[in-house]
Amino acid sequence: MNVGFIHLGCSKNLVDTEMTIGLFKNNEYKIVNNPEDADILVINTCGFILSAQEEAINTILEMAEYKKKRCKYLIVMGCLVQRFKEELEKEIPEVDLWIKYDSYNTIWEQIEEVIKPKETKQRELNFLDRTITTGENFAYLRIAEGCSNFCTYCAIPKIRGKFISRTMEDVIEEAKKFAKEGYQELIVIAQDTTKYGIDIYGKPRLAELLQEICKIDGIKWVRFLYSYPETITDELIEVVKKEDKICKYFDIPIQHISDSVLKRMNRKSNSESIRKVIKKLREEIPNVVIRTTVMVGFPGETKEDFEELYNFVKETKFDRLGAFSYSKEEGTPAEKLPNQIHSNTKKNRYNKIMSLQQQIAIEKQKELIGKKLEVLIETKTFDGKYYVGRSYMDVPDIDGLIYIEMVDEVLEGKFVECEVQYANNYDLIAKLVKKEVIVEH
Repeated sequence: MNVGFIHLGCSKNLVDTEMTIGLFKNNEYKIVNNPEDADILVINTCGFILSAQEEAINTILEMAEYKKKRCKYLIVMGCLVQRFKEELEKEIPEVDLWIKYDSYNTIWEQIEEVIKPKETKQRELNFLDRTITTGENFAYLRIAEGCSNFCTYCAIPKIRGKFISRTMEDVIEEAKKFAKEGYQELIVIAQDTTKYGIDIYGKPRLAELLQEICKIDGIKWVRFLYSYPETITDELIEVVKKEDKICKYFDIPIQHISDSVLKRMNRKSNSESIRKVIKKLREEIPNVVIRTTVMVGFPGETKEDFEELYNFVKETKFDRLGAFSYSKEEGTPAEKLPNQIHSNTKKNRYNKIMSLQQQIAIEKQKELIGKKLEVLIETKTFDGKYYVGRSYMDVPDIDGLIYIEMVDEVLEGKFVECEVQYANNYDLIAKLVKKEVIVEH
C-alpha cells in the first residue's frame, strides 16, 4: 500500500515524522507525496497552542475527505493526540487510529491492529532509520526529548514528559551516519539544548558533544537551537568561539525582561542574567548572531512591564527576533492566573514589538551591504535567475535567504563566497565572488 504523510509542528516533531516514514519504508510500504495516491494517510500533529490545535483539526478533517476516494486508513499521531485523544475520538470518527506520543514504543503494534500487514520487518521507531525530509544539505539531530523547566504557560512537559537526554554515543553514531549520507549541516535540537546531559551525566555536556560532532569528516556546519540563558556556560561559549565548524549563532528564548513577569512564568533567568549573557556573547564571539523570542500579554503584564520589554528590545537590537501573544493553554498553571490580558491589548503590544523589530532588522541587513559571506547554495528560483542559499546567520525555515545572481555552472549543494549588494527586511541579494569555497575546518 501507498502511504502519505502530513507533518505539522516544530523540528523536534519532524524527527518523529521522519522516523515513522522510515518505519513504513523498512516494512516495504511506498511513500507518496500526493494524498490522492495514498491508501494510508498519517498526520503528525502539533498541540502546543490554540492556533496549532486548530490547524491540526482542520488538516485532519481535510484529509478525512480522501477516505471517500482511495484512502482506506487515516492515522493521526503526535502532540494534539497526546493532549486530547478521548475528545478527538468522539468528535472525529473518520480517524482509524489515534497514537499518543507516550505510546510510540508500541507504534507498530497499534498500526498492525488496524491495517494488518502481511509481514513485519521492523517494529520500533529508530533514529538511524529516519527518512530525512529536509533536502540533501541539512538534517536535524535531536539530542533530548521532553522538558523539565515547567514554565507556567507551557504544556510541553505535560505532552512530551520530562527532559531525557540521549547518550553521547548514540547521538554521535547518528551524526556519523548523516555525514556518510552527504549531509553537510547538522542542526542540534532539543527543547533546551543547553541542559543536554544533566539528567544522565550529572552535568551539562553540550559543549563536549559539539566538539565531538565537529571531529566528524564531511560535516561543515554545526548549529544548535534553543539555548536557555541560565545554562549558557563559559565552556560552551569558548567551544563556539574556537570551533570553526560551529555557526556563531545563539537562539536564546528569553520570553521577557521584566523580573515580575519572568517570575510568574517560572523562568529560571532574570533581567540581570539575561543582559549579562548577551553582553558576554557579543564581547567574546565576533559577529555572533543572537536570535530570541518574546511573549507579550502574559497574565499580569502591566503597561510598565511591556515598556520595559520594548525598551530592552530597542536597546539590545537582536539580530533576529520573533514575538507571540500569550495563549491560555488548558492544564497549564498560567491558565488560572489572575489579570488575564484583553486580546486587543495583546494584539497592540505584539504589533508594537514587531514594528520595532522590523526597523532593527532592516538596519542590521543594511550593515551587511558590501560584506562577503560564505553561503551554502540549496536551490534556485523558479525563473532560473538566482541561486538561493543561506549563511551561518540563517536557520532553515526561520530566517531569511540569500539570492545570488545565476551563473552557468551547477552550484547546488556547494559553499560559495558572495558579496552582498542589496538588503531588504529579511533577505539579501548578492553577487558571486568565488564559485566554490573549499571549507577546511
